[in-house]
Amino acid sequence: MSAALGVFLTLFFLVTGLGFWASRWRPGDLSLLNEWGLGGQRFGSFVTWFLLGGDLYTAYTFIAVPALVFGQGALGFFALPYTIVMYPVMFVIMPRLWTIARARGYITAADFVENKFDCRTLGLLVAITGILATMPYIALQLVGMQVVLAALNLGGSGTWADAPLVIAFVILAAYTYTGGLRAPALIAIVKDLLIYTTVLTAIIVIPAHLGGWAGIFEHVPAAKLTFPAPPAHSTGIYTGYATLALGSALALMMYPHTITGVLGAKSPGVVQRNAVFLPAYSFILGLLALFGYMAYVAHVNTLPQFQAGFKNYGPSYAVPALLMRYLPPWFVGFAFAAIVIGALVPAAIMSVAAANLFTRNIYKTFLNPQVSAKGEARIAKIASLFVKLGALVFVLGIPEKYAIMLQLLGGIWIIQTFPAIVIGLYTRWPHRYALVLGWLVGMVAGTAMAASMSFKSVIYPLVIAGHTIPAYAALYALAINLLVMVVATWVFNVLRIGAGQDGTLDVEPRSA
Repeated sequence: MSAALGVFLTLFFLVTGLGFWASRWRPGDLSLLNEWGLGGQRFGSFVTWFLLGGDLYTAYTFIAVPALVFGQGALGFFALPYTIVMYPVMFVIMPRLWTIARARGYITAADFVENKFDCRTLGLLVAITGILATMPYIALQLVGMQVVLAALNLGGSGTWADAPLVIAFVILAAYTYTGGLRAPALIAIVKDLLIYTTVLTAIIVIPAHLGGWAGIFEHVPAAKLTFPAPPAHSTGIYTGYATLALGSALALMMYPHTITGVLGAKSPGVVQRNAVFLPAYSFILGLLALFGYMAYVAHVNTLPQFQAGFKNYGPSYAVPALLMRYLPPWFVGFAFAAIVIGALVPAAIMSVAAANLFTRNIYKTFLNPQVSAKGEARIAKIASLFVKLGALVFVLGIPEKYAIMLQLLGGIWIIQTFPAIVIGLYTRWPHRYALVLGWLVGMVAGTAMAASMSFKSVIYPLVIAGHTIPAYAALYALAINLLVMVVATWVFNVLRIGAGQDGTLDVEPRSA
């Protein structure tokens, strides 16, 4: 593996250099939060396309989607419709959010919610939800890096086993601290070129060793290619699959790193153009999902040289094992560098987004309202370090299954901010306290559904009149959230409880 390691290290340090140089790219005053946390909102269509692509299609996606197909078959393809559904939503709502945020100087979605509904508590809840949902997402990027580093035999034993991961974290933390959102925006261009090259090469080379695509699908059991027929009085996996795709699309739009990437664009037209062209990534994601079938047919989990990896990481080791089995060592190093760099980009964006939320909606709003503009940026930089440190400690100290569990919970939690953010873009009708109450009930209901399934699944089997309707718990919880919001708004209005003032009335949203 010396050739693989050499190529890997060369590309890794090249990207590290780019990360540090990013602070000089498109120069701006990085002592201001808008410049550090949003790149000065000067990214055009080209850079934004790579930034959002690197943000939404992460290293863990590269590992997890084929792993899910390898282990459970067709269910893993839910990632395709959900990324497609997401872009029409982005096309409609995100330019509107960008326009209001730019006019008012908002850095986060919580800034918008707080001013729209004149409610610091609601802004705080949106910020806390965003941070809680983002932390395990960052941890999973580090898990993806951990799998690749293990495949490269990087790291010793005992105390030094995790040294490479710690070093990568320190480098990530350093160039994010200095360059802010500029660092992942620049690195994302390299990352995506590496990912595209890896996927397109592997999708041609590996099937040639497995008898072509006809030979691959001939050896995949029908149970892994289709869904079973639903049992009597149940919609079976069909509603679970459909609602998981829809709910995941809505949830992903609410994540702080998605909103941060959008707000970094230089115009609402840039956001709309990216909503049109980003589905190109979904095409690559579809090819990537097929890696799961290739790994299954190749029986990589039974090969002696890879059994240790599967013992430690389970199906997550399927992609590294497949690449090592059929590709030359130098290209394995190239591919592994693509995965690790694919973890650095979203981890950096996520840490910046979480730091923006902490600084604007917790520190400035509640702890130090008189903080200066430069003080804001300084606090955000420090907060980004603690966010990444927390994710690293989580990965090193807690089993991977708990990181996955919390990430699944994160999707349930973050979608509870949908009413305040999205409905707030179009109407002031919901009462601010009704939104708070709906958020609370939705959070409790969604968490309780996941807990009732021992946090092993997010598909909740709701029984109505003897019929079982399995569906994504996040959507069930969101429906409860919306119901509570509507009823509570009516009650608060009848009681004439003050709804506050709309702080965005003088802003006219434009789409281009």
